[in-house]
Amino acid sequence: MPRTLPTRRMPRHHRLLHRTSPLRHRAGAPTPRTSDLVLALLGTLLLAAFALMAACALTAGTPAP
Repeated sequence: MPRTLPTRRMPRHHRLLHRTSPLRHRAGAPTPRTSDLVLALLGTLLLAAFALMAACALTAGTPAP
């Protein structure tokens, strides 16, 4: 009597969902330049410095101009 199942395993091809990155679908979004990132970092540091100076002036009790 023949077997109903083969003796060796048959290779199965798993179907994968091919996901593309969401950035590639946006046609109008260019990659950020390094100079833009440096300017953003400098702006953040400048704001932090002003906040630190204001905090020091308020704790020292010096009058504001």
